[in-house]
Amino acid sequence: MIFVAVGTTDFDALVQAMDRLCLALEEEVVMQIGHGRYEPQHAQFFRFAPSLGPYYESSSLVVAHGGLGITMEVLEQSKPLVSVSNPDRYDRHQDDLLGTLEAEGYLLWCRELGQLPETVKQAQKTIFKRYVKPECRIAEVIRDFLAGNQIR
Repeated sequence: MIFVAVGTTDFDALVQAMDRLCLALEEEVVMQIGHGRYEPQHAQFFRFAPSLGPYYESSSLVVAHGGLGITMEVLEQSKPLVSVSNPDRYDRHQDDLLGTLEAEGYLLWCRELGQLPETVKQAQKTIFKRYVKPECRIAEVIRDFLAGNQIR
């Protein structure tokens, strides 16, 4: 199953593009469409769920908007990921994130929806680098900072 997710936003252009692509795919497609107005005609869909984890687990590929939350959730589950920049985001911040993660081999970045069919096909054949979440040391950093700067 290919799982498509837009998170808490709307990204009708991605949902529409994947809905058209469903006709050429040999796999079932399930879409999480958030606040979008477009409802898929060729795939099962829902707006929100308490967790997207079960959908990630059941999927062979995830196609998602380029937001940090979904991107990191999918990478931490070691699922193949096609991330699509949403050009409607005012500062294009997703481009920096996706460019870096693609350069490291963790995902494929679909820069334009016209490239989506080729990118999905490529992702189905690609062996991605396994993402390993870096060790979080923020508590140590804060403790060390406070220890060195106590008011006497």
